[in-house]
Amino acid sequence: MITNLKDQLVRDEELRLKPYTDSVGKLTIGIGRNLTDKGISFQEAQGLLANDIADATADLEAKLPWTATLDDVRKGALVNMAFNLGIGGLLEFHDFLARMQRGDFSGAAGAMLDSLWARQVGARATRLSMQIQTGTWQ
Repeated sequence: MITNLKDQLVRDEELRLKPYTDSVGKLTIGIGRNLTDKGISFQEAQGLLANDIADATADLEAKLPWTATLDDVRKGALVNMAFNLGIGGLLEFHDFLARMQRGDFSGAAGAMLDSLWARQVGARATRLSMQIQTGTWQ
């Protein structure tokens, strides 16, 4: 039995956790959120970002437990890469990760830049390699 507006809207709009095109061609997500016309608010974007950072960090720590020994700056660079590539993509950086695990940060920075990903993302890879090498936020 429907007893309030929220329940009514959940029933009528349906919960969809992935974007879809609604009956009039609008990109929609959630419970009828019209992304085409309304988008999301700054606060919603910040909440999504916080969730995505937490997910990327959890993936990193689960697949590469040794990253717990890194300082926040260098670990942050790895989380940034996992955020961008997905953990599966990051795990393909074998030489880079081996050098990171050994503490060879200069070598790791070079290995990072010697990749298709670095050519694709350009300045992002340059900044992250500098962050790995220097241990300072870039």
